[in-house]
Amino acid sequence: MSIQSLDANRLAKVKRSFTTRRVAEKDMVTLLSDPYPPRVGDLILARVENISQHRRVQLHSGRPAALYEGDEIMVAYGNRYAPDQFEAELPETMECCHLVAAGGVASRVLSQHRRMDPPTTIQPLGVIADGNGQSLNLRQYALPLVNATIDVPVVAIVGTCMNSGKTTTAAHAVHGLAKRGHRVGAAKITGTGAFGDFFSLTDAGAEWVVDFTDAGFPTTYLLDPLEIEQVLQTLLSHLKFQGATAIVIEIADGLYQRETDFLLKSRVFRDNIHTVLMAAQDSLGAAAGAAWLRQNRLPLRGLSGAMTQSQLACREANAATRLPVYSTDQLGAGEVDLLVGCFPRLSLLTAS
Repeated sequence: MSIQSLDANRLAKVKRSFTTRRVAEKDMVTLLSDPYPPRVGDLILARVENISQHRRVQLHSGRPAALYEGDEIMVAYGNRYAPDQFEAELPETMECCHLVAAGGVASRVLSQHRRMDPPTTIQPLGVIADGNGQSLNLRQYALPLVNATIDVPVVAIVGTCMNSGKTTTAAHAVHGLAKRGHRVGAAKITGTGAFGDFFSLTDAGAEWVVDFTDAGFPTTYLLDPLEIEQVLQTLLSHLKFQGATAIVIEIADGLYQRETDFLLKSRVFRDNIHTVLMAAQDSLGAAAGAAWLRQNRLPLRGLSGAMTQSQLACREANAATRLPVYSTDQLGAGEVDLLVGCFPRLSLLTAS
């Protein structure tokens, strides 16, 4: 393994991705070349070889940047789980691999949804390291677990699957709570690093927004269950310490997804969550998801998500689960105070 200096002028031209935003630029001094065994969270400098599915990268500054062949980008190694996009795992060597998420994740694609174009191909040029030749990893810059014992009500948004409307539900819940006068903290606990959800929660009125990248991980796929619990505890402690009076968290993907299943079944999750709201695409998914959450003794208080675009689907879900169904308008208008159990007094979508 060789070590070379990372020139500041070269670094200034690199398109640095969202997942790397917490890493101090002053620490980026050298570049470690192959052979080097990749680790989740390692920062790499890579050259764009062939542009396909991902034609843009989300910059750490908060905007998307168009990619061109030959561009040098800064991303982080990680795994990815996305049934409607890519399944990808960490390569064993610094071989040519793929940009598997616009937020800046380098990995090796194993499978993909049929509607996806082939992944954009990148060639790692080296692992970014400090002046002593020690590789830089997102974990080194993670938020610490802080002592925040105050009891702040936490609303968890879960979903039956990808694209069930979790982020939209979470954003409107944040907005409604902010309209009630709460200082709202928001967190995405699991998923793949990207700024879309992050800024959606910010735009909705959350005073503080954090995600798993702030806890040191570019994605949470294939993490150990204890690491997932650590992410939850770290992010909640940070939001409480900042002064949030209400917290909304989003759990990525569906209930059967590996990390979601681990987290929702854990005592740590049950001990920290006051209310669960589930987003669903349709009434059958809502019924199956409600049964799963009830079986695991979680405080499910209502349904929302993509199915609320259909009055018929809402009536079916209500009949099957005996749970209220809330539209995003109702959540966003502040008609529901998720923290004090006002669900039964709401004018429900199912009664429309």
